[in-house]
Amino acid sequence: MDSDLIARAHALAEESFLAGSGPGGQNANKVATEVQLRVNIYRLRLPPPVFARLRTLAGSKLTAAGDLLITAREHRTQDANRQLAREKLEKLLEDAHRQPKARAKSRVNRVGKVERLKTKKARGAVKAGRGKVGPGDW
Repeated sequence: MDSDLIARAHALAEESFLAGSGPGGQNANKVATEVQLRVNIYRLRLPPPVFARLRTLAGSKLTAAGDLLITAREHRTQDANRQLAREKLEKLLEDAHRQPKARAKSRVNRVGKVERLKTKKARGAVKAGRGKVGPGDW
């Protein structure tokens, strides 16, 4: 992954600061330390496979308009949360650029196939023996 893409993503990112939600100490609900980072993924000009992986990875963080919303509220200062949000964005872009390994098909040898079929027959026989007993069966 190139640093040009990360620089472009940081340049396109719009930051907004929110007051923390939920319970907190004396400062939590008064100071806007939570950072919300908004980046439009269409403007990043990603290759189609990377774009598809990013959409999958983003999940509910992606809006219908194509905006990726990343929030950070773990730290007590705006600056630390801003840095964390940017790191989350970089990690998401790196993960989208990483191509998953192709899954190798499992191969079962002849003995394994015979063994599997034998156990299926035995299991079928057990299940067949569970039926209702009729007058001519005993």
